[in-house]
Amino acid sequence: MKNRLKELRELRRWSQSDLARELGVSRQAVHGLESGKFDPSLNMAFKLASLFNATIEDVLIYETHISMKTLVGRVKNLFGFEFG
Repeated sequence: MKNRLKELRELRRWSQSDLARELGVSRQAVHGLESGKFDPSLNMAFKLASLFNATIEDVLIYETHISMKTLVGRVKNLFGFEFG
């Protein structure tokens, strides 16, 4: 899952170790979250949102820039018809 953790952390001028300390996890865990190696638990997502005074949606990016072709394909599959 893509996220804005690194961007938000750097805006606060925190190191990965600083963020890890705030969250009560290891620096390696923060690195894994930032790189998308693993997804945060629901509890961790709420902690992150609270820590950055943001919504979960502002921190975690589920899908970015869906192309029109992909979107049309999804609608076709959902409704089972062609446009035009």
